[in-house]
Amino acid sequence: NGHLLISKAAVDATGSANRVATSVSRITGDEQREEIARMLAGATITEEARRAAEKLISQTAA
Repeated sequence: NGHLLISKAAVDATGSANRVATSVSRITGDEQREEIARMLAGATITEEARRAAEKLISQTAA
């Protein structure tokens, strides 16, 4: 079981950031918990958000 993390970044090959690269990676374990907590809490991840993320992960595993 895992989570797909999709991210975008400006590509600056010619001195101007006019292109965007998209990457997809599978995350599991602590990375998955932290990403779900970030989606729940925003920029500052709290212990409450981590607990909520753990609960969501355990519910999907059941």
